[in-house]
Amino acid sequence: MSGYEAKAYVTLVGAGQPLNGYEVAKRSGVPRSTVYETLGKLVAKGAAYELRGADDATDYLPLPPRSLLERLRREFDDSIEALESSLPAIVAPPGAHLIHSLKDAGALLARAEDVIAGARADLFLSIWPEEMKRLAPLVKRAAERGVDTSVLHFGPVADPVGHMYEHRFPSLDEDLEEPGRRLLVVAADRRETLVGGFAGDTAWGVYTEDPAVVTMAVEYVGNDIVMQVIAERVGHETMRGFWADDPRLAHLRAARDRYAALVRAAGPPARPEGSQAAPLHPGDVR
Repeated sequence: MSGYEAKAYVTLVGAGQPLNGYEVAKRSGVPRSTVYETLGKLVAKGAAYELRGADDATDYLPLPPRSLLERLRREFDDSIEALESSLPAIVAPPGAHLIHSLKDAGALLARAEDVIAGARADLFLSIWPEEMKRLAPLVKRAAERGVDTSVLHFGPVADPVGHMYEHRFPSLDEDLEEPGRRLLVVAADRRETLVGGFAGDTAWGVYTEDPAVVTMAVEYVGNDIVMQVIAERVGHETMRGFWADDPRLAHLRAARDRYAALVRAAGPPARPEGSQAAPLHPGDVR
């Protein structure tokens, strides 16, 4: 509705009785010069009805709000169904797999919401409590509509959703070689993924539909879940022993130690005046 149409409709709804054009103009603020045109548009849309009296005067009644909302909902749903069938038919195959950068927390979380809301078959998440607070309602709705949902949650889980696993190995203190830095991974339908990180009030991330990156994201979350289950089965101390003592893992331990030292030396992400500096993350280390 236009502004005048909305004012006229609300006035009719609030009156509780039929009104003529003069009364609608007086109560709504719609100019008398346009009130009958405005009411005519409401009638044409089915949002109001004309009542003609014996003296040929015309009063107006609104379509009840509940009925109007149901009609709008049906029309909206019909439009969406038409678009779902017609738009894919005109989309050209992409010349390259979509990928774009996300440069702040708001954009990162909004894109994560898009991925979760679009999931239809399966959903993989690796997530921290801070981000789960915002994304939990959408994750829950995905699980409720039958999406096979696997969530690796860093820390205790207050309200489990889908197949939810608490990240306990290594412990959070051990895992946080980078103080204050949290990784977020969301992958839906083996078709799209978002990978990002948060450090204080800065954030970085990428979204892509590249199959290779999507596969890596799914395998990353899946393997980390397997690690948690194995650690619970064999014991955390046994798992720490494998990591600390097995000579086949020596080069991985050394690489992790070097990276941790670099991060500690870098300190908190620098923030020059008037700009936001990106935090150090694995892609920065050569």
